[in-house]
Amino acid sequence: MPSHPEPEPASDFVPFATAALDFHRAINLPDDSHAASRIELDALHAHLTSLYGLIDAHTTLTAPVAKAEGDHLRACRVRLWQATEHLHAAYHAAPRPASSPEARRARLPEGAPDLTVCRRHLTTAARVRRSHTPTDLRDPFTGLIRH
Repeated sequence: MPSHPEPEPASDFVPFATAALDFHRAINLPDDSHAASRIELDALHAHLTSLYGLIDAHTTLTAPVAKAEGDHLRACRVRLWQATEHLHAAYHAAPRPASSPEARRARLPEGAPDLTVCRRHLTTAARVRRSHTPTDLRDPFTGLIRH
């Protein structure tokens, strides 16, 4: 039991983010089948990298003081990064929009959003490499949790 009271969070925005995702799905995804656009995949990638940062911060704070919770958060953090990797690959596998002649001449046939998603991914990947071993990141299962 902690000797001092835990600080109150400034505001709890996570439930609002969850509600916004649910609202987005209900409004923007019709019942008929269609492939996700590159714009949607880019937005989802941004969301997952932000969520990775949040889980990473909680893991860093929790693991030293609560071993069981820390183990579970570490496993969550690894799986979240694996999902982000797959989302990044899906972005690049999605059909590209027609590019303008100016963009092709500037050697940016996909434009700035493509560079943004890759920059975001590489920035987060640098943090991931400091926190995880290659075995952690490629293991299909985190194994049995000790607790």
